Amino acid sequence: MIPSPLGEYDPALVLPPPVLQTIMRLKCFVVEELRTARRFLSAAGLRGQIQTLDLHVLNEHSTRQEIEALGSLFDKGDVGLVSEAGLPAVADPGSELVALCHRRGIEVVPMVGPSSLMLALMASGLNGQSFAFRGYLPAKTEERRTAIKELEHQSKVLNQSQLFIETPYRNDALMDDLLKHLQAGTRLTIAMDITMPDAFIRTLTVGQWRNTPVVIGKHPCVFIMLA
Repeated sequence: MIPSPLGEYDPALVLPPPVLQTIMRLKCFVVEELRTARRFLSAAGLRGQIQTLDLHVLNEHSTRQEIEALGSLFDKGDVGLVSEAGLPAVADPGSELVALCHRRGIEVVPMVGPSSLMLALMASGLNGQSFAFRGYLPAKTEERRTAIKELEHQSKVLNQSQLFIETPYRNDALMDDLLKHLQAGTRLTIAMDITMPDAFIRTLTVGQWRNTPVVIGKHPCVFIMLA
């Protein structure tokens, strides 16, 4: 399980040598998106060798039969799992391949790399003793607004930081809803482009955010709320 950077820059800046060494010795990879994976693997040390690699796609559109068929890859040796960005199997369809490996008794080896969720929590100043990752909030407007209010209530009752993410093209819509439907005193962390040169991590109350306009756009972003 190979972490990949959030941006297109030298992977050696965020991935330790053992991970890069593992990438160099592998010939078979299961990836979320071919084009992105090719760029990452090339930058990680396989430049000029991409055409020799055995790449297979596993994404949200993969069928159960297609996922089961990937099991035969392990008959030939080790397989690397690479997600679109970040950690494989965390808010990522790669978890289906990991589950398959456990069912078949195949060793699973998670490798060290940056986790945007943990880095955001570390830098937030919010509760790191009790927290929950909620993944993606509902896409439909009314359902999303209901979920926001429920998370705020749970955060207040449990004194628990609530972490969630969004599809990049819906980031600003989510931010708008957070500012409209959260209480003014609730603290909210916006953590964008973590590990990249233009990283932005800031925690303010919702009331303060309402007077501090921020456009997230399509930047990778982690949201953290603590009521």
